[in-house]
Amino acid sequence: MSPPNGPHANAPDRPSSQRRRDALPRLLRRRGDGQLWRERLFHLFCAAVAWSGLVILVVLLFHVTRVGWPVLSWKFLTSPPSRFPHRAGIYPALMGTLWLIGLTTLFTVPVGVGAAIYLEEFATPSRWNRFIELNIANLAGVPSIIYGVLGLGVFVRWMHLGRSVLAGALTMSLLILPVVIIAAREAIRAVPDSIRQGAFALGATRWQAVRDHVLPSALPGILTGIILSIARAIGETAPLITIGALTYVVFVPESPLDRFTVLPIQIYNWASDSRRPFHDLAGAAIVVLLAVLLTVNAVAVWIRHRFEKYRMR
Repeated sequence: MSPPNGPHANAPDRPSSQRRRDALPRLLRRRGDGQLWRERLFHLFCAAVAWSGLVILVVLLFHVTRVGWPVLSWKFLTSPPSRFPHRAGIYPALMGTLWLIGLTTLFTVPVGVGAAIYLEEFATPSRWNRFIELNIANLAGVPSIIYGVLGLGVFVRWMHLGRSVLAGALTMSLLILPVVIIAAREAIRAVPDSIRQGAFALGATRWQAVRDHVLPSALPGILTGIILSIARAIGETAPLITIGALTYVVFVPESPLDRFTVLPIQIYNWASDSRRPFHDLAGAAIVVLLAVLLTVNAVAVWIRHRFEKYRMR
């Protein structure tokens, strides 16, 4: 067989990705210089926007860590807030945050996943179901302060739960429930229909097919939506301020009906103070809040990967 002719006759075989990268400039040149420059400018603009956001995030994290790290100590984590900076801590706010996130997750996950399963697998197409789906999509974009007003009217006053952890958790559940439902529906919809048909061919009922085949396959996507929703709930303050979560609490909630405060509200309280030591305390509390958020996300990601490995066996 004769060797190939041409300028690249003696060049080694290049990978397909390299060949595609080499062919891209030729394709761009065929489109004309004007379109080429527009595409390059758009590429540079997108890269500049992405890197600008990343740089701003790094600068903010560096500043917060530099200010708050010297304040972090075991005493800071286990002490109640105080009007004297050297005695102040975040223990009640930290425990209130854990109480709130735990109850919010407990209320949101079963309801959100159950609603997604019903709408995607069991509900028949009808005008009423389309109305429900439209309202769920609209509720995902409602400002959080509206959910705070709703929680104040329904849970605090009408149900007489008071300004308790339970009222706060139910309010935050309303806030993140539409996001969980939408994410869970997308994950269930992405499961191939052949899995359902195979289960039906073996004699499984629709509930058995959903429970044993569809739901395990969709679980990684569902957990991703839950992770994002919990991350949003951890940092929200407007609904909690509306229902009356206190800014100065020196006790730890011992039951769902106790009053509480959370880390974002405590951070706001310290950051609004005019004295510099309280600004340092706010930086330290932000570092703790980020640590809590990363820990919760890491646990959820670990659970998701475990289910992915189980599904691939």
